[in-house]
Amino acid sequence: MADSISASSPWAPLRIGLFRTLWIAVLVSNVGTWMQTVGAQWLLIHGPHAAVLVSLVQTADTLPAVLFALVGGVLADIFDRVKLLVAVLIGMTAAGGALTALTAAHRMPPALLLTFTFVLGTGAILVAPAYQSLVPDMVPRPLVPSASALSSININLARAVGPAIAGLLVARIGVAAVFGLNAATFLFYAIVVARHPQLGGTPQSPERFIPGLRAGGRYVRHAPVVQRILLRTALFLVPGSALWALLPLIATRRLGLGSDGYGLLLGALGVGAIGGAFILPQVRARLSANALVAVASLTYAAALVAVAASRSLALTVLVLLPAGVTWIAFLSNVNAALQLFLPRWVRARGLSVYQMVLFGAQAAGAAIWGVVAGTAGLVPAFVIAAAVMAAGAATLWFWPFQQIADMDRSLVRWPEPQLVISADRGGELVLVRTTYTIAADKEQQFLQAMASLRQSRLRTGATDWALYRDGQNPRVFIELFSVASWEEHLRQHRERQTGTDLQYHDDAAALSDPRPQTGHYLAAEVHD
Repeated sequence: MADSISASSPWAPLRIGLFRTLWIAVLVSNVGTWMQTVGAQWLLIHGPHAAVLVSLVQTADTLPAVLFALVGGVLADIFDRVKLLVAVLIGMTAAGGALTALTAAHRMPPALLLTFTFVLGTGAILVAPAYQSLVPDMVPRPLVPSASALSSININLARAVGPAIAGLLVARIGVAAVFGLNAATFLFYAIVVARHPQLGGTPQSPERFIPGLRAGGRYVRHAPVVQRILLRTALFLVPGSALWALLPLIATRRLGLGSDGYGLLLGALGVGAIGGAFILPQVRARLSANALVAVASLTYAAALVAVAASRSLALTVLVLLPAGVTWIAFLSNVNAALQLFLPRWVRARGLSVYQMVLFGAQAAGAAIWGVVAGTAGLVPAFVIAAAVMAAGAATLWFWPFQQIADMDRSLVRWPEPQLVISADRGGELVLVRTTYTIAADKEQQFLQAMASLRQSRLRTGATDWALYRDGQNPRVFIELFSVASWEEHLRQHRERQTGTDLQYHDDAAALSDPRPQTGHYLAAEVHD
């Protein structure tokens, strides 16, 4: 039943009351954020160095993702997520209030505006992984792709509504009112989250911050599926950000529009993205993930060229509609793949790294295309961005997405090792040694299996790993890996192994005759 609902309706997760309530709260906040972006850009659009300063608004908003995304992921994995969300949102409300007051008092120079934008962007990147990591717990697994698409719809619906509202308000009651409404949306979001404390919950054995930070970094470094998703995301978003960063200049310089016209262009992108959500299930059914990315990238590249060449408002709006479709098709696809792949213990950290690439690529791209437009002009900037986008699509031949449909992502609790001496001495290294006896005709198969097992060990907590061959008996292999502490090693057994990790272990163990033998060694104290 869940599978058929997921395939037939992108709105199915909204039938779940808890998901629907949070989705609406996030939508309200996202609308306010886009109103804030339009207001900030409009304060700078008529000043000197407008091309660079307007693009720097997006950079200031997204740069915190590069600096603090993993921090947000660690906090979301080790603390009660409701309390974390409420605390950050209250802080953002206070910052938004200060921004409103200073703008109303005409005390908002460009540098201070960019600083406030950076502060609010920091809050947003602390909120995002905490919310997104809750999604697979609120909806059944078959509905996760639809829930991910709804998250993209949420953002793009906000793009359609927020800029249009902002354009009207800027023209009638000023930018300060826009900033004030944005601050109010943060407060609303905080109140909604606080009314659902069951969403939170500290893990049964919460990690400390620094070990948790290291564990998240190790997981991403040794997860090829995650790395490929992040690479494809960057290759799409760096050139794709040209449209979002420079659209205000297209509106004013190419089309002669005001703030309401700019809001209309952003709204066209948002409407295209929302419309794309309706056809996305059918597209997924017909195209592989790699084919979908290729089609989305080439379509978006063509839209970049058409937008740059157009002098007609109607034509530009028509071109922006398919650009919005391809934007949501790409982002919802990679986001759903990550949510389905990442195990629960590291989900927020993995998603936070994705957020870091997502916003970091847009921040870098916005700065790059702002400089290119300021020196070479708007049209050359868009044409170059389109060429880079097409070149990125061509790299699918070398760096395709990896298939995850057949991977078992359920958590498996392994039997815990039994010791006869105390292991309660804190953060001392633990050495794990496993001995395999491999027949000559199985050696190559064994080495291939150990390559996968190596990454599994390092993903789940090992700090280093090595495989040795016995110098006196070439059929004997010794696997050694270290873990930072006995507590960390127990986490490997209790809460970090997936069915896929177990399969890697079993594939290697099945090649050994006799069965492999494992020993655990604790650091010994040596006194000078």
